[in-house]
Amino acid sequence: MKILIINSGSSSIKYQLMVMPENEVICSGMIDRIGLETSNVTFKTATNSHEEIIPILTHKIGLQKVADMLLHPEKGVIKSTSEITAVGHRVVHGGSYFSDTTIITNEVKEKIKELSELAPLHNPAHLVGINVAEEIFASAKQVAVFDTAFHQTIPVEAHKYAIPNFLLTEHKVRVYGFHGTSHKYVSEKAISHLEKNSKIITIHLGNGCSMSAVKDGKSIDTTMGFSPANGLIMGTRAGDIDQSVIFYMIKSLGYTPDEVNSILLKQSGMLGLTGYSDLRDIEAKAQEGNKDCELALLMNAYRIRKTIGAYAAALNGLDAIVFTAGIGENSSFMRNLICTDMSYFGIEIDKEKNQIRSKELREINSSESIVKILVVPTDEEFEIANQVYHLLEN
Repeated sequence: MKILIINSGSSSIKYQLMVMPENEVICSGMIDRIGLETSNVTFKTATNSHEEIIPILTHKIGLQKVADMLLHPEKGVIKSTSEITAVGHRVVHGGSYFSDTTIITNEVKEKIKELSELAPLHNPAHLVGINVAEEIFASAKQVAVFDTAFHQTIPVEAHKYAIPNFLLTEHKVRVYGFHGTSHKYVSEKAISHLEKNSKIITIHLGNGCSMSAVKDGKSIDTTMGFSPANGLIMGTRAGDIDQSVIFYMIKSLGYTPDEVNSILLKQSGMLGLTGYSDLRDIEAKAQEGNKDCELALLMNAYRIRKTIGAYAAALNGLDAIVFTAGIGENSSFMRNLICTDMSYFGIEIDKEKNQIRSKELREINSSESIVKILVVPTDEEFEIANQVYHLLEN
């Protein structure tokens, strides 16, 4: 079964064509800077790699370009779009409506549109991707995999806010959680490695960052809440902040609500603290003695350590912590900083193992560590393809 995975962002399209259940990647690529004359297009197979800069002014043009590359007479990988059985779409926000992977219908699309108010940067772009894919890949099943679905198991005492009840019952204001596809994938890999149902904390660190407490394969708490804005310090997002700061900025400093929103989402986090949003730049500057960068890294690690403590309490124990995503998988510096002074929890890192770079699951804890410290490369595309495959097979 050939499954095309599409992650349609606000200005980009990531895609991957896979054969399931063999888990064979036929091709992958990305189109970014959509809407500009200088859009970047990439297309990669086992034998070919293609990149070009061309105008891609809309998502429809972008997806048509993807189809053209798939069908290219020389470099393509299929002869007809009818070869594709299903198109799996990553959708950030499924609200309370969707706890499982779902075949897309007009009703499902209406719910995704309705939830755009909760994910204005993501859901509208996903909906465009779905509508265009329905036109181009007309014979394929269109399937939605929701980032929020994995966190639907979070109990009410953890997902409900201490605000008037009607805001939950009538307006669905609650913790939803995000990065669920990644947290699900790496927690299942960790459970398989540990060979038992376990109490695990998964730590997804990229430009967006989140943590999840996973008990016996189910999410029981997570750092992102009603939106992907809160929790840990991120590339440009502030994470947790006293709501009084928002009202102070509006009432006393004269900012508009939209300006405050922009500051907290696009100008804060590591960017606001250092002037850089890429952790590689921040680490390099810190090593050169930049005090702002040094402090930002300490703040970032402190908030993660604090959450490890909270989640160890929520889980009533801890078998493993899992690092994943761009920073979690590649920054030995941040992993070491996070795991320093955590011996009370039985967390002790092996500094030599921590330096090893690999694309495989690996342990980086010392032999004395009670808690396993795992680095598990995430594979959201495989997880989406796997969920789509099992839905259609069953």
